[in-house]
Order: sequence, then structure tokens, then C-alpha cells
Amino acid sequence: MKRLLLPALLILAATLVLSAQSKAPGRATPPPAPPFTIVEASIADMRTAMEQRRVTSRELVLQCLVRIATYEERLNAVMTVNPRALEEAEALDRERAQGKVRGPLHGIPIALKDNIHTTNMPTTGGALAFEGLVPPYEATLTKHLRDAGAVIIAKTVLTELANWVATGMPGNYSALGGYGMNPYDPRRDPREATGDGRPVMGTGGSSSGIGTAASFWAANVGTETSGSILSPSSANMLVGIKPTVGRISRYGVIPITADQDTPGPMARSVADAAILLGVLEGAAPDPNDPATKTCTPPPGRDYTKFLNPAGLKGARIGIPRAFFYDRTTPPGATQPRGGLGPAQGKMMAEVIEVLKAQGAVIVDPADIPSVVSADASKNFLLWSVCGGLDNGKGKDADCSVVFKYGMKRDFNAWLASLGPAAPVKTLTELRLWNVAHQRAGAIKYGQALLDISDEMNVGADRARYQADREKDVRLSANEGIDAAMKANQLDALLFPGTASASIAAKPGYPTVFVPYGFAEPGGGRGAGAGPGAAAAAPGAGAGGRGEMAYPEGFIPKPSPTGVSFTGTACGEPKLIEIAYAFEQATKKRVPPKL
Repeated sequence: MKRLLLPALLILAATLVLSAQSKAPGRATPPPAPPFTIVEASIADMRTAMEQRRVTSRELVLQCLVRIATYEERLNAVMTVNPRALEEAEALDRERAQGKVRGPLHGIPIALKDNIHTTNMPTTGGALAFEGLVPPYEATLTKHLRDAGAVIIAKTVLTELANWVATGMPGNYSALGGYGMNPYDPRRDPREATGDGRPVMGTGGSSSGIGTAASFWAANVGTETSGSILSPSSANMLVGIKPTVGRISRYGVIPITADQDTPGPMARSVADAAILLGVLEGAAPDPNDPATKTCTPPPGRDYTKFLNPAGLKGARIGIPRAFFYDRTTPPGATQPRGGLGPAQGKMMAEVIEVLKAQGAVIVDPADIPSVVSADASKNFLLWSVCGGLDNGKGKDADCSVVFKYGMKRDFNAWLASLGPAAPVKTLTELRLWNVAHQRAGAIKYGQALLDISDEMNVGADRARYQADREKDVRLSANEGIDAAMKANQLDALLFPGTASASIAAKPGYPTVFVPYGFAEPGGGRGAGAGPGAAAAAPGAGAGGRGEMAYPEGFIPKPSPTGVSFTGTACGEPKLIEIAYAFEQATKKRVPPKL
């Protein structure tokens, strides 16, 4: 259905442009300054241009709509366009003309992941069962954006239900939205084994950075349970801030588990991400989300004061070598795990030299105790998330049930909050609906994750959940990140790519991802982001062998990559300072060539 809207959108945008041109005054005027363009423009650029009357919010939104209409068919970044975006922009322009500026995003176009409630557009999570669902209330963060003057221009594609539907589902695929394409290589995978329409270059997931990378809007809001802000930020060469759980309210966001879920900003620069983070955070705790009491906002919720180009000077940054850089064999295992390939290793050595040159104190190694523990019961690498039918009830003794338990508990509570608007009333009903509508396009990759979640009994399994949650936090925080940072008096840990996603997600700790150029296909092993992020195409990013080999003459392109700075709870200010100084010293981000 949305495909049918694109030609109409293009015609509308072109008509509006011609109309604006025809209304230009006929008197002679000096040669105009070069027109302002949204392409690669920062939030500060847009704000300054509006203040100087070089552009209006309406014109910004119109440029966005033209750009969407031009490239959407190739990229598939958009789930829904706000049909009243131009009206909203015009109203904000009138307010500005009257001297009223709501906040730092006044008139700025921003997109939301389609699991964040809006009451003027559907919120579907990409699920066929929720097609056309308009929630009866908007998310707290949506209100914060409107209060700050943002124009919520669109809802982005996503991996269906934040990638807690099926194992093996490609990032940014959903039954409603289809496959999102990476703007750095918007070709489909040509290999027979993965020739189902998915992109040849992964988009990350479950949030989408496609539209922000392609300048469809200024920035976007994603959500993460384990890797779903960091992964698409990496894949689309964006800055992503995965905040401390509770820093931003989750009220009005379709959940996986409240233990780890958090919204967060995705942008083309650290500065833009910092501005957006301050808007998303509430000035006071949200009564609808008790976790928002966790962190105290900085004065004025202004994170731009931490944009210090000298922020690396004296910063103590640890290098967690074991597993994240070097191959490591956990107790009882016969094969080593993790580690970097030669190309990734070379890149990280270069990154470390940059940090040193900028005055950082590098602590190397700064291994994470639970990763190197000789006690199997206390080793993080031997404690995974229960996922897939192989971890159903009776087969889940050696993995954490937090995700599958939390999904049953929190998803049913979310459905109940919709009242009569809910198309289904329980997770069980959703699973049955999906089975009944397979021929219509539901559950193309199955629904194993929904199945194992629905097996859980929220009452009877609570003790098991609590024990697993305690172990999650102990291994990832108390004997993990906290222990490493305290022992070495660190300001941050440096991880290759998004390798910190899983260990930082379990205790809800913050991470800032910064782009750092491209990785050659087959550049390394990597450490996955974990459930709730995205499933990569088999052999993705490598030449492949056998059935996974690319056809003769097909050359895969290098993929965007970067680094992650991770800290402890409420450590965003210091992480932003470090990330900004690193970004300014390197400036490795390159826009896609469309």
C-alpha cells in the first residue's frame, strides 16, 4: 500500500515547489545566495538557517518529502509519512515569526521508529496484525519532541516487533514494510540461498538508520533491547546513543522487556545525537515509567555542554582484550571464541593511537572479569539469551529466560493498555492470528521467539526469571563492566564495532557509537550484538564459499564500521565528551552516494 503512495507524494512535492516558485515577487532582486539544502545539514545548520530567515520549516519539510519521493523506492526507509507534516511546519513557522521558539528542535524534521506511539499516524511494529493501528495515547517521548518543536515527519521501517519474532529474520524486514535497503549499497542479495529480497549489505536492526543516512530527515529515534540502536548506526554510518535504561521514558513504546528496552537517538553527528537526547529525556521522572528515576538529567537537559573537542585529554579508556579483541577459550570449551580478524585488528590499533595522540590514557588490557573467569558458572561467555525453539521450555537450563519471560509479561501489558483499539488481546492471540494469516504475508520466517515467549507463565516462572535476571546483572555489571572500570579507574571501555551491545544491554548501561570509515568484506569475526538487534544474512560482508559465494562478477562493497564507547549507569555525559572529541579528531563519516 505504501508503495502506491510514492508517485502521489512525488507529484505533490513537485507541485508545491512549482507553486512556491510561481509566487516569487517579480521585481528585480540581487542574485540570491545558494539555496539551503537539507542534504547532510546538521540540526544546528537548520536552526541557524531558520533564524536567519534563509529557510523555513515548511521548506525543510518540503525538501525532505521530495528526497523521500526520489529515493524511497530504492531504499524503503519509510513505513508511514505524516500527511500533515507541511501543516505542522507552517504552524511552527508562524510561531517563530511571532517570537515563540518551543525548543532546540523547533521546525526540525525528525522520524520515529514504528514501535513508538503516535496518535496522528499508525504504530504497527511492522506486524501485519497491527496494520493501521492508531494507539489511543502517544508515547511520552513523542510529546517531548512536539513540545520541543520537532516536526515528526515519518515512521521508519524496522525489524518486525524489534526482532523478537523469529530467528534468522533479516534486519529491517517486517511483514508490513518488507526489506529495508542499505544506502551504502542498495542492491539485493544475488545469492540463491539468501535471494529472498533482502539487502546484500545488512542494514542492522531492529531500528533503522536508512533515512537519516540518506538525509530524509535530520535525525531519528530508535529503540534498543540489545544492539538495536548500535547495530543500525554502525551499518548506516551514524552516531548512535544507547542510553542508560530509564534515561528516556519507554511509555508508549511496543516492548520486548522492560529490563533492557530503551529509546535513543540516531544522527549524523555526535552533536545532533546529543541535542536529540536532551529533548527525549524528561525534565522530571515519568509517572508511567518508574525507571525514569534512575538518572538525573544535566541542567536544562543540555548535553551540548559536553561537546568538548579536547574531551579525550586525560580520559582513561580501557581495552577489554579478551574475547572482544583477542580469541578466548572459555572454561570447558574446546574452541576459542570472539576476537578480531587482521583488518579489524589493524583498524582498532589505529583508533587506539588516535586516542593516545589526543591525550587519552589507555589502559591495555582492561579485561572484563566475568569474560575471563575460570569458573564456568561465573563466565559471561557461557551465559547466553534463550532464543529459538532449541531454548524452549525444558531446554533452557543454561541460558537466560529474561527476554522470553519479559516479552510475555510486558507485551501483554502493552496490549491491555490499548483498550478496545487492540487488534488482538494477548500474545497467544497474536500467534494464532499470525498462523491464520500466513498466506497474507505474516511470519515469513516463522515465529519461534514468540512461541517460546508464550510458553512462559508470568506467575509460575517468576522465580526462575528473577534468578536469571540477577545472574544477567551480576555477570555483565557487578563482575563485568563495573568491575573492569572500577579496578582500572576508567572513564570508558573501547569496543570494536558494536561488540559491547550484549554485555552493556543486560544491566542497561550506556554506549555511544561513532563511525570510523569502512570495513572490507570479510574483515573479521566480530562479536554479535545479540537478540533484539538483527540477524545478518549468512555470509554477509564476506565473499562466501559454496552456496554462499557471490555470482561471478558481483563485487560486495565495503561496509560502514566504527567503535563503541561504553560506560556505567548514567555515564552519558562523559561518553558524549569522549565520543565528540574522537569524532572531531577523525571525521571518518562519509555520506552515501545515491
